[in-house]
Amino acid sequence: MSRPEGEGLTDEERYDQGMAVRREVLSDAHVDRAVAGTTELTADFQDFITRVAWGDVWSRPGLDRRSRSVAVLTALIALGHHEELAMHLRAALRNGLTVDEIKEVILQAGLYCGVPAANTAFRIASEVFAESA
Repeated sequence: MSRPEGEGLTDEERYDQGMAVRREVLSDAHVDRAVAGTTELTADFQDFITRVAWGDVWSRPGLDRRSRSVAVLTALIALGHHEELAMHLRAALRNGLTVDEIKEVILQAGLYCGVPAANTAFRIASEVFAESA
């Protein structure tokens, strides 16, 4: 299978689009902290995630941001990526998921990912929701 027809975006356009989406989903404060913490070691990675994760994948029209958040939360719960889970729980709220909907996502994930994964996810969600209350 080949790349879809058309010119596509330049790397700079993908970066700019990605930075806009990244800020909308994660917040200016979060992105500003990430950018401020960029080092020579991490600069290429920050560029990569901005262009690819945010400029390519999160910018696609096939799913709305609420649906993308559900998918991301489930994957992070399954894989035990707890630091990323807290960040994406905040993002899910910004993307319009309610606390009750997130509770259902964690419960559903617990069925397929395991009780320990759901236990940890509920603990992290409780901490995130307490800080935003």
